[in-house]
Amino acid sequence: MSQTLAAVKGMNDLLPGEIEIWQHVEGLARELFGRFGYGEIRTPMVEDTALFVRSVGEETDIVGKEMYTFDDKGGRSLSLRPEGTAPAARAYIEHSILNQEPLTRWFYTGPMFRYERMKTGRYRQFYQVGAEAYGSKEPAQDVEVMDMVAQFLQALGLQDIALNLNSLGDEACRPAYHAKLVEYLKAHIEELCGDCHRRMETNPLRVLDCKNPKCQEVAGKGPNVLEFLCEPCKAHFDDVQRKLTALEIKYVVNPRMVRGLDYYTRTVFEFIASHPALGTASTVGGGGRYDKLVKSLGGPDVPAVGFACGLDRLVLLLKEGTRKFGASPDLFIAVADPGSQDTAFTLASKLRREGLRVDFDTRGGSLKSQMKRSDKSGARFTLVLGEQERTSGEAKLKRMADGSLIPVSLSGLAAAVREHSATEVAQRGNAT
Repeated sequence: MSQTLAAVKGMNDLLPGEIEIWQHVEGLARELFGRFGYGEIRTPMVEDTALFVRSVGEETDIVGKEMYTFDDKGGRSLSLRPEGTAPAARAYIEHSILNQEPLTRWFYTGPMFRYERMKTGRYRQFYQVGAEAYGSKEPAQDVEVMDMVAQFLQALGLQDIALNLNSLGDEACRPAYHAKLVEYLKAHIEELCGDCHRRMETNPLRVLDCKNPKCQEVAGKGPNVLEFLCEPCKAHFDDVQRKLTALEIKYVVNPRMVRGLDYYTRTVFEFIASHPALGTASTVGGGGRYDKLVKSLGGPDVPAVGFACGLDRLVLLLKEGTRKFGASPDLFIAVADPGSQDTAFTLASKLRREGLRVDFDTRGGSLKSQMKRSDKSGARFTLVLGEQERTSGEAKLKRMADGSLIPVSLSGLAAAVREHSATEVAQRGNAT
């Protein structure tokens, strides 16, 4: 017997019944981000490996341990994208966008890939929605991005999500903090894991991002990055906080927070959910400023700020609620006898052309089994078509909510379904 094939571990199928939640989240993102003036981009899922080495950082876990990297038939090293910011920056440079507009706002959505230990809401093929803003170094741009995320999460109806905020400084003030951090870490080197011994030499900020509990404990008692900020960075961070307060966006300053990518400067932030469905994987979105990324990839010296939200985790949170997603059929057509099958099939096609969502079981079967399917589908109305209905051109529309019967003509069926659907919606609205 041949072995049954299954999806690759950590790469999941999205099926009807769940995909409607994904479509809702993605549709809401497109609508809301459009209000902020962000246009959608789509970049390839495969990029030159060097793009991520140069941007994300060679010493990060993403590049060192998690990327899906392979040589193609031409001997080029390619990688499935592990995140969306670097590909967007590459596209910004390649298409000379700066020459077309001084301020650029983009958003994207799609799958990313990392070979990592899986846990709740974290998979090897995972999905993100994110945005990037190029051309503005102002604190207002940082806050606009955070405001957009906050409004997005609020529009999804998610509760108990806290904004954590920090500043990592820049090339003027970060070296002094690095030196102090390394001095502190060397004094506690015996308490750190082997990976952090290496990180301490290559990029000490990575120690702060280690998931080892002992390393986290050591890092939590280390020097405070905010105490090392130069005046321009401090002024930038203070203005970010003032603007967040003006927008009534609550936040917590968390000086121990860093992001897992090397390109961040100054502002970094995370939106953290308090919900048992996520367990310890509580970050649903995050980002920050990366003013030197575009230049480091060979482009112009353009400041930028952006974010990404994990769609897998957002969908998990929405599944915990009671809200139903996706549109049910407007009408289910059942047949009372085999002779009505062709007429019902033709009628269903006609009504779909007129804009109705129509369910119809092409297998036929007993009327009882068809009515069970209608009930399961959630259809608002059911029409039973038999010889009498075909001959007279008249039928009865069954309202599934209460079982009442509404006389209709087959020629005016689409209009009748729309009329009675509108009446039903209006009645529900008045009741509430």
